[in-house]
Amino acid sequence: MSKKMPVNFEHIKSNVRAALAEDIGSGDITAALIPSDTQASAQVITREAGIVCGRAWVDEVFAQIDSNIVLNWNVREGQEVAANDILFTAKGSARGLLSAERCALNFLQLLSGTATTCQRLADTVSESKVKLLDTRKTIPGLRIAQKYAVSCGSCYNHRVGLYDAFLIKENHINACGGIDKAVAQARAIAPHKLLEVEVENFIELNEALAAGCDRIMLDNFSLEQMTQAVEMSRGVVELEASGGVTQSMLKAIADTGVDYISIGALTKDCKAMDLSMRLL
Repeated sequence: MSKKMPVNFEHIKSNVRAALAEDIGSGDITAALIPSDTQASAQVITREAGIVCGRAWVDEVFAQIDSNIVLNWNVREGQEVAANDILFTAKGSARGLLSAERCALNFLQLLSGTATTCQRLADTVSESKVKLLDTRKTIPGLRIAQKYAVSCGSCYNHRVGLYDAFLIKENHINACGGIDKAVAQARAIAPHKLLEVEVENFIELNEALAAGCDRIMLDNFSLEQMTQAVEMSRGVVELEASGGVTQSMLKAIADTGVDYISIGALTKDCKAMDLSMRLL
């Protein structure tokens, strides 16, 4: 299983502040119907099985709404749960509970859904050495959160953004004047950062091997081509398969011997977990 991606608490606070600002704005006028001194308890249940992810975001939502609200979690982060399990209970101001509800569940359903999708795909190739990678196809403003959820679902993180690793693609290659020139320039700019080159055919694969990159992305290679690429590059450079990957293809791709498979759907097409909060 992959290690959970570390997340700075200030990043979580920022996510929550932004979410509450767009949801509550100048004030929750519906919650204002309830007397300010009314106290209540609530429980959050899941309507479906999956992997729980996002507890820290939920805690922060309630803390920013009303620090006197007390949450009691029944599940661990990354735990697999069954339909109708009670995830947590909350007690405090009725106004606060209802104002926090939607934002808290939005974070929890998205991140749990992401982790659940990742775990399902990771289980498909659990008997192979291949690692499933996420991409930058994330919800704007929630990349760190989603990539954290990916790591909770037994998959792995590719680069976080455009700053922490090179991924030299067709347009970069054309603009630089070739793979060799792009790689040389990357080594000069940041020699210690991961350097990956995307290739679309065997001519480019040979050029990337000769240029001395760290990893090569095989873009839309057939299974036969992937197998051949593994033989050509064995022991020299890591290989990553990419392009239109679906769950039904994963085992066959893993069997070619590639090191990684990147899948945009880990974060782009995930289905939110079905959650519900009810006052008791």
